Amino acid sequence: MDRPVASALPDAVRGHWADRLAPAGLRPYLRLARIERPIGWWLLLLPCWWSAALAALAAGRPWPDPLHGLLFLVGAIAMRGAGCTYNDIVDRDLDTRVERTRNRPLPSGQVSLKGALAFLVLQCLVGLGVLLQFNAFAIATGFASLGIVGLYPFMKRFFWMPQIVLGLAFAWGALMGWAAVFASLSLAAVALYLGSIAWVVGYDTIYALQDIEDDEVVGIKSSARFFGERVRLGVAACYVLTALFMAAAFILADAGPLAFVGLGLFAAHLAWQVARIDRQDGAGALRLFRSNRDAGLILFAALTLECLVRSL
Repeated sequence: MDRPVASALPDAVRGHWADRLAPAGLRPYLRLARIERPIGWWLLLLPCWWSAALAALAAGRPWPDPLHGLLFLVGAIAMRGAGCTYNDIVDRDLDTRVERTRNRPLPSGQVSLKGALAFLVLQCLVGLGVLLQFNAFAIATGFASLGIVGLYPFMKRFFWMPQIVLGLAFAWGALMGWAAVFASLSLAAVALYLGSIAWVVGYDTIYALQDIEDDEVVGIKSSARFFGERVRLGVAACYVLTALFMAAAFILADAGPLAFVGLGLFAAHLAWQVARIDRQDGAGALRLFRSNRDAGLILFAALTLECLVRSL
């Protein structure tokens, strides 16, 4: 079995190609973009795909636009990497004081500040190239998210629920898929966006359990610290809102029974996560956090299947 190199970060995928096969000089930049932690771009991508599938359903199409799906994939990888790079630039001093983050490329000196800034620009240019492939309304919608993205790294310094701001940014794709199809937004897209925000707050609260002790020492605020001993109840509330808003989105988009079956399976997965939360188990929290990819793919598959069945 492959083992991660010594400089691999503790929450990286074991034996990832970025830590084994990439040229040595490139590896710190790949880590800066979190390439060896693909769950991040999956979680950014999934609301895009949900939205694209829901829009295809509302438009009477047999499946989500494959080109849009590919563009969202490339864009999610690029912009997640850019967001992480920007976050690490802003947090480079804080990261030296947290056990899980002190070996990141910037605080550990593997990448210089100038190198990180240049890499940030490069990733943003890739994201821009993807965004310009959509209609004018979708392009404007994409640009509208930049202010929220810019604010997020600063929120944990003074706001007890920075995960809400992360949700506003990470769930933006729930608007983009619809905008790419209709060149407009609707209540269905807004409801899907609100449900996606609640989902992000829930899963990132679970993720934040890994750092809760260090965050208390450093003074970083998080929803995990805010909920405290009631973190399971807090995550459950987020996930209930997720299911309710998504059900509203499906109703507004005139989704059929297969979509609602998928939503039921998605909700059951979220309930399973809540039941497994343990504030003292950081490794378990990471596994639960990563499992949201599978939950999201179940929902996307159900929406796509609904499109196909309805077109027959």
